[in-house]
Amino acid sequence: MHVRTQSDPDRSAGRGSASRPRSSQAERSAQTRSALLESAARGLSRYGYGNLVLEQVASDAGYTRGALYHQFKDKQDLTLAALQWILDTWEQEVGRLVGQESEPVAALLAMARGHAVFCRRDFARMAIALRLEFTGQDHPVGREVERSYDELVTHCVQLIDAGHAAGTIPSGPPARTLALAFVGALEGTVVALVGQAPHDELLAERAAAGVLGLTPAASDRTEDH
Repeated sequence: MHVRTQSDPDRSAGRGSASRPRSSQAERSAQTRSALLESAARGLSRYGYGNLVLEQVASDAGYTRGALYHQFKDKQDLTLAALQWILDTWEQEVGRLVGQESEPVAALLAMARGHAVFCRRDFARMAIALRLEFTGQDHPVGREVERSYDELVTHCVQLIDAGHAAGTIPSGPPARTLALAFVGALEGTVVALVGQAPHDELLAERAAAGVLGLTPAASDRTEDH
């Protein structure tokens, strides 16, 4: 999708402009910011933080380097904003599905399926890439990635504890150990199955169910061969 750069002609002055309301400066700024964040997330997924080139991020989004620096002061600022954008998008798309389930096992399997679908886009693995890159380093980006990862694991712990209490998740390893294995299995599966839709969704659910000690509901589905 092309986003108008500063060098593009003002299309609002063309034919039919009277029938279209002009966007406000705030709306244009928000559009620019969103496009740059998506481009940055895509670049971080592909190349990592160390190899990210801001000029390329701006160019891929359809903007100039100056437009990027008008929104973000440096690469760290852009990366932290892109990480928050990814987390917010995940919450809107996957967290919403999890929140709709009142039963803990159903919520965990909804997370597995939703995460697999979410990760079909080329920017969605940014957090995984950054976590690997900053392992063992004391860096603001690495700290924020770990914070968000711990938040996800804690959410899984709460659901697993609820499943244990309800008797729907069999007893076994401590809840946090199980949650770490759950997240690890889910991330590993979706990374290995890039481009393998719809099997990524099915197998992510099976992997998650297997870690939890369950017979996956997905096994009852009809698969396409």
